[in-house]
Amino acid sequence: MSLRDVVRRAAGTLIHRGWDAIRAAGTVSPANPAGYRFRRLGEGVCIAFPVGAIFGEAWIEIGEHTLVGERVSISAGMGPGVDLGPDPIVRIGGSCSIGRGSHIVGHQSIDIGDHVFTGPYVYITDQNHVYDDPGTPIGRQWPRNNPVSIGAGSWLGTGAIILPGTRIGRQCVVAGGAVVRGVFPDHSVIAGVPARVVREYTPGEGWQSPQLGGAARLPVPESLGVLPGSPESPGTG
Repeated sequence: MSLRDVVRRAAGTLIHRGWDAIRAAGTVSPANPAGYRFRRLGEGVCIAFPVGAIFGEAWIEIGEHTLVGERVSISAGMGPGVDLGPDPIVRIGGSCSIGRGSHIVGHQSIDIGDHVFTGPYVYITDQNHVYDDPGTPIGRQWPRNNPVSIGAGSWLGTGAIILPGTRIGRQCVVAGGAVVRGVFPDHSVIAGVPARVVREYTPGEGWQSPQLGGAARLPVPESLGVLPGSPESPGTG
């Protein structure tokens, strides 16, 4: 082995060990000062480093043993330093796993149940811009809020988008890339753009297409909107 190879190997080892140390030091948990800003971080919570854009921590609750992946953005409100009142805005249950690069953007109420898992780059928001006035730029029209809830035990696939007013039942599957708006019963498989129930579970009959019977779909809200901006751009939703 040449001297150059020895130096390269030693440098690589130092870099990887240093990066591991930085990641460990940058992780947000109930035991370090960054965790104190949250309304509640349950025992065993880990928000991985590098951390995404996080603000409004005083209105964010995360339950026990939940893992939040790298570069996940979680926000409550339009931007830092805003008083949002006495109640939590974003609630993530216990034993959840939020995939890297995901965004959870709350303004009124986002409630994620226990044991919810997401793939990477999932987007969840309770606010949309409106376009009521055709003469005013959409980004300058006052947005509307509509609470979101995701039932315990559900799985959201990579790149799924959960729009305001959505209520997903327990033990549901949301397909990757689905754009979800509406109300969906427990034990649904939800897919498509716009998303719809493609399979559902009926006791005694098992999993089947909705066209073959089974549980009836609940009504879908009529409100529409355009996708809001990211939490890195306060004021855009």
